[in-house]
Amino acid sequence: MIAPVAWRNNCLVLLDQTVLPGDERYLEFHHWSEVADAIRNLVVRGAPAIGVTAAFGLVLALRESRASDFDGLLADLESASKGLAATRPTAVNLFWALDRMKRRFVAEKGSRLDALRERLLLEATRILQEDIAANQALGRHGAALVPRGARILTHCNAGALATAGYGTALGVVRSAHAEGKVALVWVDETRPVLQGARLTAWECVKDGIPHRVVADVAAASLMARGQVDLVVVGADRIAANGDTANKIGTYGLALLASAHRIPFYVAAPFSTIDPAIASGAEIPIEERAPDEIRKIQGRPVTPEASPVFNPAFDVTPFRYIAAVITEKGVFRSPFHFT
Repeated sequence: MIAPVAWRNNCLVLLDQTVLPGDERYLEFHHWSEVADAIRNLVVRGAPAIGVTAAFGLVLALRESRASDFDGLLADLESASKGLAATRPTAVNLFWALDRMKRRFVAEKGSRLDALRERLLLEATRILQEDIAANQALGRHGAALVPRGARILTHCNAGALATAGYGTALGVVRSAHAEGKVALVWVDETRPVLQGARLTAWECVKDGIPHRVVADVAAASLMARGQVDLVVVGADRIAANGDTANKIGTYGLALLASAHRIPFYVAAPFSTIDPAIASGAEIPIEERAPDEIRKIQGRPVTPEASPVFNPAFDVTPFRYIAAVITEKGVFRSPFHFT
C-alpha cells in the first residue's frame, strides 16, 4: 500500500508529492517547523494526510523541546500547534488532529516527560492507523453504491496520497475495483497544480485501475455523451448541514452532475465533518500563491503582469450531494451526522 506518511528511525518520513509522477522521493523531517513548511508547500496534501502529518509534527516539537517540566513542555507544544494550524485554514482534519494530540497531552499530566513524549508518539500512530482503517471501511460502504461496469469521474486526488493510505474517493474506487465493478475512472487533471493528472493517475497506474486522464473542461461533454455513471470526490471540510468544501472545481462538477441526473458522492472520514460550522458559508477558503496559476512546473503560462485569483477550494451546497460516505456509513440529505 502507498504510504505517504510514516514514522521511521525517530523521524517523520513524507513522500514528496511535488515531484510526482516523475520522481518517487521520500523526505525525512526532524523539526516541526520543517513539517509546517512541508504542509504549506504541498509536499503532503489532502485533509486526512495533513492531520496525520501535523500530529507527528507535534511529536517532533516535544522531542525538540528543552523544557524541564510539564508547563514548559505544554508551552512548546502550544507554540508548535499554532504554527502548524496556520499552514492550511480550510482542512478541518488539521485542527482535529492537533486538538486530539493536545487533549492527550493534558490527560497525561503527572507522567514523566520521557513517558509523555512516547505516549504522544503512540497517539499520533493511532491517528495514522485509524485513518487507514476508516478509509477502508468507507471504501466498502461506497462500493455498495457503485453499479457494475461503472464509469466514475473523480476530481483532484482523494486517494492514498491524500490520506494515511488507501484513500477516500479513490478508496471507494479501490473497493469497487476489487469487486470487479469499475469499467473506467475518468481522472480530471485538476488545475492549477494537476493533482488529478499527476497524483490520481499515478495511483491508478500503481494499482492497475483502468483510467483515462481528461482536461477539466471535458467533464460536461463526457456527461452529455452518457459516459459518466457517478462522480465521487473527497472533502476538506463538511459543515453540519452537508455543505462541502473541496478542491476548486468541485462545485462545477456537482452542478453538471445535477443537470445530467448523475449521482454526486462525497467520501470522507467522519473527522472531516465540522459540527461547529452550520453551513458552507462559514468555511474559510484558502487563497494560494499566484504562481500556481501563472506557471506549470516552473514555466510561465500567463503574463507576469496579469493579476491572479487562486482560491484553493470551493463549497458545494448539500442539495447537490446525493450522499456523504464515511466509515460510519452512508448519510443522505437531510444530513444529520450522528
